Amino acid sequence: MTTAFTAPGRFFRGNLHTHSTLSDGRLEPEEVCRRYRAEGYDFIALTDHFVGLYGYPVADTVAFRGEGFTTILGAELHSGAMRNGEIWHILAVGLPADFAQADAPHFGPVEGQESGPEIARRAREAGAFVTVAHPQWGGLIPEDALSIEAAHAVEIYNHGCAVEAGRGDGWHMADLMLSAGRRLTAIATDDAHFASPDAFGGWVMVKAEKNEPDALVEALKAGHFYATQGPELRDVRIEGKEIVVECSAVERVIVQGHASAALCETGRSLTGARVKLAKFAGSPWVRVTVLDAAGRAAWSNPVWRD
Repeated sequence: MTTAFTAPGRFFRGNLHTHSTLSDGRLEPEEVCRRYRAEGYDFIALTDHFVGLYGYPVADTVAFRGEGFTTILGAELHSGAMRNGEIWHILAVGLPADFAQADAPHFGPVEGQESGPEIARRAREAGAFVTVAHPQWGGLIPEDALSIEAAHAVEIYNHGCAVEAGRGDGWHMADLMLSAGRRLTAIATDDAHFASPDAFGGWVMVKAEKNEPDALVEALKAGHFYATQGPELRDVRIEGKEIVVECSAVERVIVQGHASAALCETGRSLTGARVKLAKFAGSPWVRVTVLDAAGRAAWSNPVWRD
């Protein structure tokens, strides 16, 4: 199985969820892209809210591409009611510029509009990498999350939601979906609006042969990436009855699986660990979290043991 660590190419740092003045962000699209480029990012997806209130924007960021920096077209899609009565939030990266408008005039559900699963499916069929956005912030329940059959990924860390609402985690929902058999990956994002310190807190490292939109989107769909707040993952692989982790200097290496299955290796300046898989015999998948001395995490995508 090809993973982020065995795929050809190199790692590119990118943010997949951010807003501008085309919707409810504080900065113009050009300034958003400039700031991410100045912070050392290789790419960004500007994902403004795809509602009638803002004219259904798919931000045209092509002009802001340059040497060593690119952009991917995308949007945060809204349509249909979740079981808690609020409208869906679906992240779609790699949308065509002419993606057909939804019947979503504002941030509330309206009668007769597409459901969340329907607009997610339409985005995937249009070529997008589709993610269930900020499940903790939105109060998602498992039945809702599992209804998004077109999803490639779950947003397992949303920096803006963490900063502004204390609800930035998505791993609980992702783990439930994995244990239900969904072969999903995991992204970390900013969801920056630049009205608070909500930028540059979570990103993806995508392994691709070129820093170009099509190559990056295909790598995302293939799961050739990991999510991080700063630490580096250098390899995650299964060797016989062990999972092997190689990383930058951290203090904890945690292997997690179905339900309560977890094991933790601790130490100063750990750059890896070998963890026996006996405890995970009942788990069809395992994943890895590493945490550095500052409490910053990096997360692998799930490794399916078949």
